Amino acid sequence: MAVPKKKTSKAKKNMRRSHHAISATSISVCEKCGAPKRSHRVCLSCGDYNGREVLKGQAE
Repeated sequence: MAVPKKKTSKAKKNMRRSHHAISATSISVCEKCGAPKRSHRVCLSCGDYNGREVLKGQAE
């Protein structure tokens, strides 16, 4: 079996985990209505995505 020969120190463990942090979601602005929306997703207020209307009836 593969067993470590030495104990991993707290510093070494934390250095390995330094990239595991959760980053905040990026928020962009919809080009059509100006509402805040998440990147690469449909705008929930107007239903627009990539210059075309994807969701019908959201602009009412």
